[in-house]
Amino acid sequence: MKIPGKLAQSFLIATLFVLASPACSKKTIGAAPEKNDPHAVESDGHDEHEQGEIDAHSVRMDEAAMRAAGIELQTLEPSMLNAELRASGEVIDNAYGTTLITPRVEALVVSRHARIGDEVEAGAPLVTLSSVDVANAQADLRIAEDEWQRVSALGREAVSGRRINEAKVAVDRARATARAYGLMGKGGSASNGEFTLSAPHAGRLTEDDFLVGQRIEPGTTLFRLVDESIVWIDATLPSGIAPQVEAGAAATVISGDLRMRGTVMRSVHKTSETTRNTAIRIEVPNPDDTLHAGDYVDVYLQSSTKARGNTPGSARLALPSSAVVRIEGETVVFRRDSAGALQATPVQTGEVVGDLTVIVDGLKAGDSVVVAGAFSVKSQLLKAQMGEGHAH
Repeated sequence: MKIPGKLAQSFLIATLFVLASPACSKKTIGAAPEKNDPHAVESDGHDEHEQGEIDAHSVRMDEAAMRAAGIELQTLEPSMLNAELRASGEVIDNAYGTTLITPRVEALVVSRHARIGDEVEAGAPLVTLSSVDVANAQADLRIAEDEWQRVSALGREAVSGRRINEAKVAVDRARATARAYGLMGKGGSASNGEFTLSAPHAGRLTEDDFLVGQRIEPGTTLFRLVDESIVWIDATLPSGIAPQVEAGAAATVISGDLRMRGTVMRSVHKTSETTRNTAIRIEVPNPDDTLHAGDYVDVYLQSSTKARGNTPGSARLALPSSAVVRIEGETVVFRRDSAGALQATPVQTGEVVGDLTVIVDGLKAGDSVVVAGAFSVKSQLLKAQMGEGHAH
């Protein structure tokens, strides 16, 4: 179809006017209508997304729009980071209160006196065993003690000093052998090879792995006896954060609705090759038997501000972690510039302390930054960029 010359010229002028429109470089939302525009419709002011001016890197909003969007600003100042660090932890047995009940000689199980889960007192009988070696040791001890009593009663007037010394050495050796086999070290009326293993301290039997009549090799664990009045917790932290927690620091352990106080024993000083985390060991009194090995708990640890690359006690710039966002592969914070716009400002972040993220570079003290509602600002910025893409 052929267009007349004058009509074609008018069409070209209209097209150039549209292409030269400033909407291609800036999108103005909620701007006042032109006074002489009879078709303009004023905004009713109720849409929070129609209260600001947005370009590719910043958002301009009035105070009412920011309040409606939940956006809060704060002047950035250095602060001491003594925040609590939250970590996940697992309860483990207190190794200093755990004993493995094992025979020291090859033996046969004759009878048991306790079962798994039992809470026993110190000295309570646990299992009776029988052994040929123990029978020989019992017999030797009985003979040695009888001989020692005889020569002692006769005295040096009737027995030579050499004979007395030999008797004393023999009884000492027999007692030592009996103690090595787990006996009391004193002679008894029977030499049948039976002996009983008893609880060396109070606690709970958490393992029971044998049968009556079973032949047991030396060192085989029959019972695991655990004093549960104190438990340990291994809490995991990123290796860059763990040095901030010092031995002796207080810790709060939360299990369900219960809160318990503990003390940091030490850092394990070993970083996991897979998770890059470090374990912090905590000692927690457990008088009501609330915590058991294998339980998972939440742990809050006190940070000492001692971090890599920082002087202990130094003040640093930090923001709520929710104020730090990612846009187009960059870590940014929204800073209010001199014109009042919220500018996406690239930053370099450091470690996370509690709910705060340390800002290493990109901001300075005195900057006014968004500390709440950063996601809302980011959303408006991304919408504006998508609109520009369609406009072009």
